[in-house]
Amino acid sequence: MPESHIRPARRADETELGELDRAAWSPLHAVTPRPQPPYDPFFDQNHRPEQFLVAEDADGTVVGYIRFVPPTPLACNRHVRQIQGLAVADPARGRGVGRALLRAACDEARRQGALRITLRVLAHNAPARALYEAEGFVVEGVLPGEFHLDGRYVDDVLMGRPLTGAG
Repeated sequence: MPESHIRPARRADETELGELDRAAWSPLHAVTPRPQPPYDPFFDQNHRPEQFLVAEDADGTVVGYIRFVPPTPLACNRHVRQIQGLAVADPARGRGVGRALLRAACDEARRQGALRITLRVLAHNAPARALYEAEGFVVEGVLPGEFHLDGRYVDDVLMGRPLTGAG
């Protein structure tokens, strides 16, 4: 399989990203209901193209995205970036696209002057947690029973890693 290319998102990616996002929806990671038409725009005032990196195949098809942003507008934590979305198209899974997006986000966060990067993941999402751990993220906290999904309470796991040094 061809390797994917990571690049900044463009406004023109909106349709493909919206379709990818809806196709990737899963109770394994989603805390919101399955999207239903009419669909909201993928980009809006709180989700701007410059907050995303996309992975595309050699033919230019978008096969994944990652969103990372400052976690708050406060100057006192502008040294932190938070991953607030990662999706990979089913046909591209198992090809290292998620890992490449994660690494690219860490590189870009470093370039922006960030010293650490954080994320939140549902406790039962073992594949995502394994990827994050393999990329140097560690559990920094757990919010027990934070979400009630499909009739059960699910922990929200807070993970983070430094962006200094190797990695």
